[in-house]
Amino acid sequence: MIIGIIGAGASGMAAALAASEAENTEVVLIERQARVGKKLLATGNGRCNLSNLFALQQGYHGEDAGFSRAALNCYPPEETLAWFRSLGLFTVSEASGRVYPFSDHANSVVDVLRLNIADRKNISLLTGKEVCKVRRDAQGFWLDDETRCDRLIIACGGLAGTKLGGSLSGYKLLAKFGHRSTKLRPSLVQIKTKYADTLALKGVRAECNIKILHNNEAVKENAGEVQFTEIGLSGPVIFEISRDVCMKAGHWEACLDLLPGCSESDLFAELQRRRSTGLSVDELLTGVLHNRLGRVLVKAAGISNHKLVSDLSDRELQDVCSIVKGWRIAFSEPLDMSAAQVTAGGVRTDDFDPFTMESKLVPGLYACGEVLDVDGDCGGYNLQWAWSSGRLAGTSAGKGAL
Repeated sequence: MIIGIIGAGASGMAAALAASEAENTEVVLIERQARVGKKLLATGNGRCNLSNLFALQQGYHGEDAGFSRAALNCYPPEETLAWFRSLGLFTVSEASGRVYPFSDHANSVVDVLRLNIADRKNISLLTGKEVCKVRRDAQGFWLDDETRCDRLIIACGGLAGTKLGGSLSGYKLLAKFGHRSTKLRPSLVQIKTKYADTLALKGVRAECNIKILHNNEAVKENAGEVQFTEIGLSGPVIFEISRDVCMKAGHWEACLDLLPGCSESDLFAELQRRRSTGLSVDELLTGVLHNRLGRVLVKAAGISNHKLVSDLSDRELQDVCSIVKGWRIAFSEPLDMSAAQVTAGGVRTDDFDPFTMESKLVPGLYACGEVLDVDGDCGGYNLQWAWSSGRLAGTSAGKGAL
């Protein structure tokens, strides 16, 4: 039996290794780029957050968020780490549940997968080849009328990260077989803001509690690190809510509590104490927040930087406290797919069997990974889905091999 796999990203390589374990099976793994795992190398800022120990509890989205559970139960995070260890990869887990290669470099993950694929005599890897057409007849599936396979796995990934290889190819190939897709939108992505002084905060990081407001009503809450960029907001706390921001018309904004461990009354008491010092207003929040962030917040409170802290009234101190504990920044839009790490939306999962990843429309056709309408939170959830769904697709396709 010949199993064809289109796409040698995370899910495609996992599928290839799983399928190759079946007896009397040949696997043809095809990648349109010159090398495998290019997007994988960029994950986790080059560190590759390859899983999350809490992935079974929550963290997945899509029209049917429960679709992912069967694959995750079949290949849970702990088993995934054991699988990687069997392939030769050492990993380390953080208290947050995030898992990284022990080397702290994504190339360790890619290299282990690549070397194991090269070592399997029944896997043929073809790189630099894009499959543009797929058809099915009595003999099986034909890829560009030249490569035949008995079963086919679509693992082309999503549209996100177009500079790293994201494309529409998987959606288009599956559409030829009658599969429909939901609306595609960027996820795990920076969000542009309308705040004029964003550039002054470029590079600043802050731990905060955040509420996302739509027309003044809270629709999302989160906590963690926010990063200020030259165009808006980034960081894990932003990535996790980015899939749903600005999806409807109306006014969107973030309300940031930039000092979550301190009450507004305690902060007010501290600022009152500082009136006995000779500090300039620019130094009002020194020792409390990042210096640049503190100066921007004082300015946002409408206080002149020509004053001394000793000149400030209780009303002015209270205004600063209110900004620190509830700074509102209006959003304009998320960055586009080229900057996104993950695609929200994809091929509808109701036409696939969650226990095998096989198409309900076309026997012998499978799909896995980001091409499907499953996306996860920031922190290793999306790669865990890639490993679990890829291995399930590969194992299922290999069953019954002659």
